[in-house]
Amino acid sequence: MIRLPDACGVLREYAPRTEPAVPAAPAAGSPPLVSRTVFSAAHVVADPFADTTPDGPAAVDWDATLAFRRHLWSHGLGVAEAMDTAQRGMGLDWAAAAELIRRSAAEAAACGGRIACGVGTDQLTGPAASLDEVRAAYEEQLAVVEEAGAQAIVMASRATAALARGPEDYLELYGHLLRQASEPVILHWLGPMFDPALTGYWGSEDLDAATETFLAVIAEHPDKVDGVKISLLDAGREVALRRRLPGGVRCYTGDDFNYPELIAGEDPAAGGRFSHALLGVFDPLAPLAAEAVRVLDTGDPAGFRKLLDPTVELSRHLFQAPTRYYKTGVVFLAWLAGHQEHFAMVGGMQSARSLPHLARAYELADSLGLFPDPALAEARMRHLLAVYGVAA
Repeated sequence: MIRLPDACGVLREYAPRTEPAVPAAPAAGSPPLVSRTVFSAAHVVADPFADTTPDGPAAVDWDATLAFRRHLWSHGLGVAEAMDTAQRGMGLDWAAAAELIRRSAAEAAACGGRIACGVGTDQLTGPAASLDEVRAAYEEQLAVVEEAGAQAIVMASRATAALARGPEDYLELYGHLLRQASEPVILHWLGPMFDPALTGYWGSEDLDAATETFLAVIAEHPDKVDGVKISLLDAGREVALRRRLPGGVRCYTGDDFNYPELIAGEDPAAGGRFSHALLGVFDPLAPLAAEAVRVLDTGDPAGFRKLLDPTVELSRHLFQAPTRYYKTGVVFLAWLAGHQEHFAMVGGMQSARSLPHLARAYELADSLGLFPDPALAEARMRHLLAVYGVAA
């Protein structure tokens, strides 16, 4: 038994699992995922021995960071690199992100893994003077991603949100970038629950109006848009939007609250539309998510939901408001699972969630059987509790 603090700070007994429910590595000869394209946005592993500060340059443990990406690829998932989950704009600066993109893209090429990388404007460390400056920043990052041989994910930009006067500015800026892209990109709509600075993106705080601008960008350049990633935590809005996408343009769900139903898709009688996936929660859920998609590949959506539906409680816990701090729970679970030797994060973000929040994350993940070595996870949880003054 282990004593865990609840949301009221009351210690209660919990009996950890003794065996994992999912394999740490896929079985030999596991088939590739075919019915859905699935990316996991991946976290970075900090260098815990670097003498840095929360507002200083990011110090990354490159060996451990790349090892985690090999773990994701081994299960058949693609890696969405240098995204929000990797703490872009929350500890990971552009210099470190560019290095991450180059290293991960080279690793992907070496092991045959799929990779797509975030293109933003975060090298602008102060307010941009004009949208031309924003466009130049996007172009610089797009060149880095394309030179690395990766697919580009055009991310929402704080600088764009601050300067754009209305929908016409978004149409002009994104049209220019899409014409420049050498290969089809993924457009990312990240909602303000993930980053308050993105409020009013696409020219309006009215999401219906913003959706029209977003769709107009795609309609003008459908040959340059592989897909769209929707991170609004609104399943109904995602379903309505994906029904309006041009043929050949994928919808990648970024809804960490409703992903099982969105990936499973609609009844064939309703058109049979579905979402692919580009999810931060698939960082800790990779083995189970891959197993579920392989079940879906056999034509068994009920079996897929049976595996994935129980994970939603954990995901909703990790992504609870303030949602932008979900990265802390993701890295915490990676430490408990043995993917890294410490619970430290770039920018000092390991302190962004409370002990009761982390304790509940441990309990939910353990109850799902996510930890390859439950005894190791329990021991590390006990160490953390001791640091906070909880007696064994």
